[in-house]
Amino acid sequence: MVTIKAMPASSCRHLILILGDQLDEDSSAFDGFDPAQDLVLMIEAREESTHVWSHKARTVLFLSAMRHFAQMLRARGWRVAYRALDAEGDSTLADGLQAAISMYDPQAVLGVEPGDMRVRQQLENTLKSIANSPNGARADGPKPPINWREDRHFLCSLPQFRRWAGPSASLRMEFFYRSMRQQYKVLMEGSQPTGGQWNFDAENRKGFGRAGPQGVPPPPVFEPDAITREVIMLVEQLFGGHPGDLQRFNWPVTREQALVALGDFVTRRLPDFGKHQDAMWTGLDVGWHALLSSSLNLKLLNPLEVVQAAEQAYRTHDLDLASVEGFIRQVLGWREFMRGVYFLDMPELKTANHFGHHQPLPAWYWTGETHMNCMRQCISQTLDKGYSHHIQRLMVTGMFGVTAQISPQALCDWYLAVYVDAVEWVELPNTAGMALFANGGRFTSKPYVASGAYVKRMSNYCSGCRYEPETRTGPNACPMTTLYWHFLDQHEASFAANPRTALMVKHLQRMGPEEREQVREQAQTMLADLDAL
Repeated sequence: MVTIKAMPASSCRHLILILGDQLDEDSSAFDGFDPAQDLVLMIEAREESTHVWSHKARTVLFLSAMRHFAQMLRARGWRVAYRALDAEGDSTLADGLQAAISMYDPQAVLGVEPGDMRVRQQLENTLKSIANSPNGARADGPKPPINWREDRHFLCSLPQFRRWAGPSASLRMEFFYRSMRQQYKVLMEGSQPTGGQWNFDAENRKGFGRAGPQGVPPPPVFEPDAITREVIMLVEQLFGGHPGDLQRFNWPVTREQALVALGDFVTRRLPDFGKHQDAMWTGLDVGWHALLSSSLNLKLLNPLEVVQAAEQAYRTHDLDLASVEGFIRQVLGWREFMRGVYFLDMPELKTANHFGHHQPLPAWYWTGETHMNCMRQCISQTLDKGYSHHIQRLMVTGMFGVTAQISPQALCDWYLAVYVDAVEWVELPNTAGMALFANGGRFTSKPYVASGAYVKRMSNYCSGCRYEPETRTGPNACPMTTLYWHFLDQHEASFAANPRTALMVKHLQRMGPEEREQVREQAQTMLADLDAL
């Protein structure tokens, strides 16, 4: 057995709280750390796997990475109080923190600002309740609140992002991204962008063609060690009914493994990453995608080292600039931008519902058992592995959620539950703001909606599907297509007023009144029973 046991009770100067997505050896939480006086606290809490119905691989990834991180800190000679699910069994992070404070009587509690406002509020409320309780006062005064420190992992601090955003009601990632490129001198030739333009996205949208993907390099393999194997057994015991298959668990759980994953991507998949990054194909789980987001979000990798590794490979090996720029834009631009938006727009972002959608999540989002082959492929892959790439998320499962009028909150909770790389600061703005347009275009210029024709162009999912992507009405009508045209019909005025969607409306207006009415009737039939699709 390799279960991490709690250390013996003793007092400490600083109790350093390290959350499951803060596994950063250079964390600001460790500034001034004194092994003789201070104590690191790590808590496994059941609620972190149950407040949404978390994928088993997501839970294994977090718990295994946490246990490996604690092992590394102990190897340094640091004291670590590790509260494990199979030992202390805390229901919530707050329960674990309260028990640790009672046990170790710290003079101060320190931590890095959480990436989840729910967690932050819960922990702060716990400290307030302790301080206000009859037994909450120390001989030398009341217990202090948690002292949050800045998360140095990110390349744009929250104050810097707020200054950049200013009072504007509309934010655009492209301009933020350019400022980050200039600040960190990434892909720059003096004051000008390498290659003469900032963005090569238009070159990165190719499908596979009839031949399908060719010469795809397999991802690296990370064989579970004793710690990971024990965590897998624990998760099957405690959360066996949750979605996911752990037989092929293959995610980096240490910094050493994360660096291997980074090196493998830069060497084997980055050269061809760009041109097919939006393409999909039956049985193609990874393609040329990086698989680094989970390691970045756990803080096993630093974003600057990832960006610099990609740029160095470009300059050393003369890689395709569109591929390298497209990848760097995701890390230096979009990832940092999402984090800034989350903290700028919470808590309103959590309840945003621009279109007033309230349909419940279809049951097949949890099973993949739908007649729509594109949804079946993407959801089945997700439920199996806890992973799908950005187009599968945005332009299949997310796009359907918009046109099917599904509650943004229900779908956001699903995304947070099923993806191994999901942490709320990145998941919520991506889902509510980009995929679902729930915040009304705060940082996107149009809703991401399309008909089944898009899915057919970018994949082979439509082959053999019982629905026909070109058909809007009738028994073989594709729900993606029917609901797309119905959505345009509902929002014709706003789409016509937007230069980026005006052309969609012109196509809509070519329909006669009778055909429009048929689309409305077909859509209403579908919306009345989404579970049957």
